[in-house]
Amino acid sequence: MASDDRRLERLRLELAWFTGQAMLRSRGAGAILRFAHVRPRRRGFQPMRANEITPQFLDRAIRALKRWKYDFLGMDEVCRRAVTLPEKRRFVALTFDGAPKDLINFAYPVLTRHAVPFTIYVPTAFPDGVGEAWWLGLEQVIARESRISLMMGDKERRFTVTGNAEKQALFSYLESWLRSLPPAELSAAIADLCTRYRIDLAALSREASMDWEDLAKLAADPLVTIGSATVNYPVLANMKDAAALREMTMGKAVAEAAFGREIRHFAFPFGDRSSFRRSHVVMAEEAGFASAVSTIPGIVDAEGRTNPRALPRISWDGRVRSLRMMRVLVSGVAFAPVKPTGSAVGRT
Repeated sequence: MASDDRRLERLRLELAWFTGQAMLRSRGAGAILRFAHVRPRRRGFQPMRANEITPQFLDRAIRALKRWKYDFLGMDEVCRRAVTLPEKRRFVALTFDGAPKDLINFAYPVLTRHAVPFTIYVPTAFPDGVGEAWWLGLEQVIARESRISLMMGDKERRFTVTGNAEKQALFSYLESWLRSLPPAELSAAIADLCTRYRIDLAALSREASMDWEDLAKLAADPLVTIGSATVNYPVLANMKDAAALREMTMGKAVAEAAFGREIRHFAFPFGDRSSFRRSHVVMAEEAGFASAVSTIPGIVDAEGRTNPRALPRISWDGRVRSLRMMRVLVSGVAFAPVKPTGSAVGRT
């Protein structure tokens, strides 16, 4: 079913391309693109392939956006464009979530060569070496094993998976279940699973993340904006409000202490509609952030029509390598017009 939905969406975007809508009817002031991983193509079981692009595709995308006359902006300038009158040229902002090691190894050389600004959102527990990339532990267990058992609530569940399709389905099922748990329960569940199958989750998480030395190199580049993504990258909707606000304010404080500068921009962990609530949009303002980005798809409008603390982003699907699709998406014609609202409380 999911593959059928993707096929229908691609056909819809292809139609928008061939009818010329992307060139003739662009909408909004610009778009924020979101990437997770940039690294060479891998083989084997890859349940999160949608979150990966290659360095070669990143290079092609930047070249294309330059040909299409987009202005490349950092998040400070995005916030300015979101409240001023529309400008003649539309903008694009490149953003990267989670501070993965592959960003400095593979993405940064491409971004430096093109001299374009970009923003990285850092969950501070990960460069400290204490963050839990639980999704990587889950991926390794399912990749290696054909029979898997784990505690789900108070019951032990057993699964038999052989081919990639079965493994992908199990990953999607367990990933969705884990994301529904409060942080303490999620940590206990993934610890149980990784212990059973001898996965060193702490080492796996450290290996996958940049350290403070890597981040200091990026922070020294005037084209790089450092943003916050809490401390531990939890699903805020699964937390009590006081704990969620503490995650947001502590992530900001740790990053400000580490980089010696104000951290003005925030990314909601995971960022989809189920991962944060309207109250968290208000918390972002209370915590002192000038902007907060989601992964809800859409474009940024001008004249204050888009809430700066609930900004939409286009999360690029690494399984799609068509620049035509990118042009349609960043043009905004694939998304409904933004409806202006009067207050941050009403805008999500």
